[in-house]
Amino acid sequence: MPRVRRGTKKSRRRSKILKLAKGFWGARSHNYRTAKEAVERALLYAYRDRRTRKRDFRRLWIIRIKAAAENNGLSYSRFIHGLKELNIELDRKILAELAVNSPQTFFEIVQKVKDAK
Repeated sequence: MPRVRRGTKKSRRRSKILKLAKGFWGARSHNYRTAKEAVERALLYAYRDRRTRKRDFRRLWIIRIKAAAENNGLSYSRFIHGLKELNIELDRKILAELAVNSPQTFFEIVQKVKDAK
C-alpha cells in the first residue's frame, strides 16, 4: 500500500478543536487530547442548557407574576384562569415584563380579572 502523509488533514482537525478550546484553563487549551475532551463536554452542556434555559426563564416569569398578582390580592392560578376566561392572550413573558417595569398596567389587568369574577 502507498504511504499516506496526513499533515494537513490532521493539523486542520486538531487546530479546529484547539480553536474551540481557546480560553479554557491550563492544558485544556493547549494539549489536543485534553482539549478534545473538554470541548466535547462543553458542547454537550451547551446543547443541554439551551433547552434548560427555556425552562428556567418560564419559572422566573411565573415567580414574578405570582408576586405581583398576590400584591394586588389575587393568587397566580386565579389570575391566569381569569385571563383565559377573558380571552386576554398575554404570555407569561409579557406579563412578567409588565409586572416588573409597569406595575400600573399590571394592576389594571388584575382589576379586569377581579371585576369579571
